[in-house]
Amino acid sequence: MKITMLGTGNALVSEVYNTCYVLTDEEKQGTEKYFMVDAGGGGQIVHQLKYAGFNWMDMREIFLTHKHIDHFTGMIWMVRLITQNMKSGKYEGEANIYGHKEVIELLDDISRKLLQPGQVKFIGDRLHLIPVEDGETRVINGHKVTFFDIGSTKAKQFGYLYEMSEGRKICCCGDEPYNAAFEEKYAKGADWLLHEAFCLYEERDSFHPYEKHHSTVKDAAELAQSLQVPNLLLYHTEDKNIARRKELYTAEAQASYTGHVVVPEDLETIEL
Repeated sequence: MKITMLGTGNALVSEVYNTCYVLTDEEKQGTEKYFMVDAGGGGQIVHQLKYAGFNWMDMREIFLTHKHIDHFTGMIWMVRLITQNMKSGKYEGEANIYGHKEVIELLDDISRKLLQPGQVKFIGDRLHLIPVEDGETRVINGHKVTFFDIGSTKAKQFGYLYEMSEGRKICCCGDEPYNAAFEEKYAKGADWLLHEAFCLYEERDSFHPYEKHHSTVKDAAELAQSLQVPNLLLYHTEDKNIARRKELYTAEAQASYTGHVVVPEDLETIEL
């Protein structure tokens, strides 16, 4: 299993793209390899997919975590591309976009208002916008994926637990600080923890992560240590020092965490 980061930045970045990514199961064939999570803030999602080596048409199983612009708006472009190419006969088969009820209803409403009638008619026919419940498990491309409410205080948001081969698990905590009451039963025992890290702890007075309801690298590392998760991937960061982000974030995480730390760049692929 691999993860390819289409983007690694927070909402207001200009040097990188907003956080979104693709999980690839190389044991599968064709479009069944891919599980895409979020689409960033705009049409650049097509560029990111292309330069990461993907064909956007292969993204048939997609998860939308929440309605914030830096995760949501690129999904409107995905809906447009899918339905437009279905209309022109260039897109065969079906596609699924999952999310909690509120975000799916919003995506459906906006898409119907913005797209042409000839595109809209494919929504619900071949492009399925699928609401999922807290704790619901679906089998996607042969893998069990359990969606869960992360307990956000800003906008309703779901994370997920993805079961890889041989019982190994990926836990995605969304882009907000860990909430044990909602997430512990999913995160504890996972092999990989995907967690936001808005900035370095030493730079908290500059970036104000806590006011924005985000974590620092140190916070995420201490969490992973307490959960005894062996692998920690950090994303959704600031972009003021991209040239040294990997070095600085890794060093701060390793001061509190004894496991394997990954601080990816945009378009980077990591073996899970």
